[in-house]
Amino acid sequence: MFSFFQFNRNSHLRRAMALLDEAHMARLEHQAAAEHHAALARMYAERAKRLEREIYGSAHQSLVESAAATPKVAHEKPVVEKPAIYALDGGRPESKIS
Repeated sequence: MFSFFQFNRNSHLRRAMALLDEAHMARLEHQAAAEHHAALARMYAERAKRLEREIYGSAHQSLVESAAATPKVAHEKPVVEKPAIYALDGGRPESKIS
């Protein structure tokens, strides 16, 4: 009759198994989310490259050609600067996309 109040040895094992199942499910959910975000990052990187080619394609070609036409000094490298695509103010740093 009072066995309800007695300590059950297996209760902690059942609780540990439930926590283990929750941990496995959380790992799977986060792994799926990470794959999704990685795919989005690749997609946006490709989009940024495509937009850069569209915006800077002809301008970039002429800058590279003019830099190649100038005489080079052995210790100097030609510097080709391009403006930030989405910067609305001058203090915003340009993002690097590789």
